[in-house]
Amino acid sequence: MDALPDPAGPSGAPPRPLRIAYVTETWPPEVNGVALSAARFVQGLLQRGHRVQLLRPHQGEGERMANRQEGAGLAGLEEQLVPGCPLPFYPQLRMGWSRAGTLQRQWQQWQPDLVHVATEGPLAWAALRAARRLGLPVTSDFRTNFHAYSRHYRIGWLQGIVLNYLRAFHRRTDGTMVPTDALRRELAAQGFTDLSVVGRGVDTTLFTPQRRSQALRASWGAQPGDPVLLCVGRLAAEKNLLALVSAFRTLQACHPRARLVLVGDGPLREELRVRCPQAVFAGQRSGEDLAAHYASADLFAFPSLTETYGNVTPEAMASGLALVAFDQAAASQLVRHGENGLLVPPGDALAFCRALAELLDHPQRRQAMGRQARESMRNQGWDEVVARFEALLHQVVLRRGANVGNADSALPAAVRSGA
Repeated sequence: MDALPDPAGPSGAPPRPLRIAYVTETWPPEVNGVALSAARFVQGLLQRGHRVQLLRPHQGEGERMANRQEGAGLAGLEEQLVPGCPLPFYPQLRMGWSRAGTLQRQWQQWQPDLVHVATEGPLAWAALRAARRLGLPVTSDFRTNFHAYSRHYRIGWLQGIVLNYLRAFHRRTDGTMVPTDALRRELAAQGFTDLSVVGRGVDTTLFTPQRRSQALRASWGAQPGDPVLLCVGRLAAEKNLLALVSAFRTLQACHPRARLVLVGDGPLREELRVRCPQAVFAGQRSGEDLAAHYASADLFAFPSLTETYGNVTPEAMASGLALVAFDQAAASQLVRHGENGLLVPPGDALAFCRALAELLDHPQRRQAMGRQARESMRNQGWDEVVARFEALLHQVVLRRGANVGNADSALPAAVRSGA
């Protein structure tokens, strides 16, 4: 996005609260990076005094689970739920459905200053059309490499079509936010416009080495001194987990006491179990339970090649784990090669295996890297990330000529009068 006036104004006073319609097709208790980081951003906006209307699909049984979870809701959040259906290839997630006219009438009453869309599905398209009819500014997130996923599901011929779809969607918004500068450059080269970098934070109170559990390690079959490799994420083809399993089986020749723990679930689970019956399949974990799984391992092995960021990277590092990953996404941004982890060229499976072997062969070096990883995450909290997000929202509102002190002015006069 181009440089814009300071949203605080010439007086330097804090910007006034916004009314933000936040649109997403995934939300906790669904377990994925988009849902969890979206909740963090919304929580941060509410804590800063903004009013947020969350528009998302019903989650069926997930909805009832969320209602049973202590603290699952966010105080002051107004939710608007719409019908949904399972996402192809991701039946655990749902696409939302709504008519643009329905959202238009809803926002005529609620009068948001801005609409932010975190996903690019049918619900987001309806929101984009409704906002444009009302003259509302719209911002968006690019969070998932759906075009890169296609080749992992034997529909690689769709990659160009999906990329064109994503580009067309985001170019219709007033600005797109991406998690890393590397992704910004990549998308700019592919014709995306008005890109801004908004990173991701990590909860260093939740994810900490202090949660290490000898009892949990024992449940994995790890004796004192046995190295445990951990990977956290969806068990799916696009996560490149077969490369990790292959590397682990090679490493077992020299490190027969090593353990591999996979946290997460997905369609590749049974194939992985067949290929590597020695692995521990811990299933989906969250909260303090997930944090204990991180802290109880010794090395984080992350083979994914399709991440836009990868929240698991800072979570593992905050938990005191050295990391081996391909040199891209969050790892490229956060890992200092040889200091707090090891980076290898993207797609080089042999280099990935060798890097894991190097840290298994030298436990003292691995432990020193883990301490450095923890130290490097101390200043990666969510406050500064949400502040950057907030500032960009204010700037877009200002660029569209809205008066943030009066929510009515974000709507055309004819709309405000009900015409």
